[in-house]
Amino acid sequence: MTRGKQKIEAQRRNAEKNQKSKGSQLEARAVGLKVTCPICKIQLANQNQLGDHYTSKHPREKPPSESS
Repeated sequence: MTRGKQKIEAQRRNAEKNQKSKGSQLEARAVGLKVTCPICKIQLANQNQLGDHYTSKHPREKPPSESS
């Protein structure tokens, strides 16, 4: 086979090119952010973080209840 080595090299290059990049976690981060602050629209992971966010960023406001 005259193109045996070229074929193997091409397959290796294509595999490297088609690999998912390991540095970007934007999709995983977007899935994890489920709670949004109604005042400043920042996205947070859970209700506890929303309570902490309210005490530090909106101290005069009352945090929304978990049911809403």
